[in-house]
Amino acid sequence: MQTVHKLSKITALILLASTSVSANANSETNAKASIDLNLRYETVDQDNAKKDASALTLRTRLNYTSASYNDFTAVIEFEDSRQVAGVNNYNDTVGNNTEYSVIADPETTELDQAYVQYKKDGVTAKVGRQVLTLDNHRYVGHVGWRQDRQTFDAATITYSALDNIKMSYSYINKRNRIFSDEKDFNSKDHLLNIAYKTSYGKLTAYSYLLEVDEGTANSLDTFGVSFNGKKDKFSYSAEFATQDSENGGTDYSASYMAIQGGYSFDTVTLKLGAEVLGSDEAMYGFSTPLATLHKFNGWADQFLGTPKEGLVDLYASISGKAFGGGWTVTVHDYSADESTDTVDDLGSEINAVYTKKFAQSYSAGIKYAAYSAGDSAAGNLDTDKVWLWVGAKF
Repeated sequence: MQTVHKLSKITALILLASTSVSANANSETNAKASIDLNLRYETVDQDNAKKDASALTLRTRLNYTSASYNDFTAVIEFEDSRQVAGVNNYNDTVGNNTEYSVIADPETTELDQAYVQYKKDGVTAKVGRQVLTLDNHRYVGHVGWRQDRQTFDAATITYSALDNIKMSYSYINKRNRIFSDEKDFNSKDHLLNIAYKTSYGKLTAYSYLLEVDEGTANSLDTFGVSFNGKKDKFSYSAEFATQDSENGGTDYSASYMAIQGGYSFDTVTLKLGAEVLGSDEAMYGFSTPLATLHKFNGWADQFLGTPKEGLVDLYASISGKAFGGGWTVTVHDYSADESTDTVDDLGSEINAVYTKKFAQSYSAGIKYAAYSAGDSAAGNLDTDKVWLWVGAKF
């Protein structure tokens, strides 16, 4: 793994060499460049002593993918997030404007991806800084909702030559998180995922062994299985996992369960579900630190860290089409997995979103989240958030 460890110093040289060779090669795949823009306005109103926050930010992502040469390609991508028009009244998580509520979009310019890939006969190998997503992002995701998305310095190999079977393994030695370079973590993470497709759906087994490389005992080992599928107008999924955590000599164990069912009518789709992030005697909550957390347990982001009492999230959603776009409304009811004398009710939330694509390259949306706190001892706060955005890809 020495190559991965020294990625930041050697990737640029590898990419330059690869793109130079491929540019002069007679290849089947042409090189391509792209730009991805996202302009977003966000407001946060919380029931605390902090000032209400507002931010107008522009994220720019520039990507170059080389032509293929002898089954090798190379990718280099830069990402920049800027405050626009002086609308920067927010705590950006890196020490600025701490008198305001948090909007986790600091200004940053960084190398988002830089990797070399080999792909042939059902085998794909990738080394370098890369986006990694597994299944529904519950354990490993890119946190693409934030302007500075999450990537990893990693080596990944995927095998999909067999019918209906796909296997992947990744070793990660750095987590490039959403808070700019200042809060990235060196790590020693192993991700193993095996999926088997059946006529009824996909069965997946996984093992995620995580450790922040800081010289202390902090392992987080998760083993699980999931099944999800769709038949006619019905959709269904179920998942179970166990987790062992070691932190500073203290060991914890917790479990995870999720179940969801849906039915599509002619004009709308209804879904009902439950997600349980278990607790170890109200001292530790099931954790998924590499996840796209904004996707789960409400868009107000009140449960980015699982409470030590655990979390039970019962939810229902309805979605459909209108005016050429798509809309979804979701309601959540939260409670503790292991209640205590002071913590049981963890509140409720309503989410709503409308998005639309237009003129081929453009998209726009509006999104709302309203969280109502439960027991005061739980530490959550009434929170309202609004987002307006427009994006473009060329």
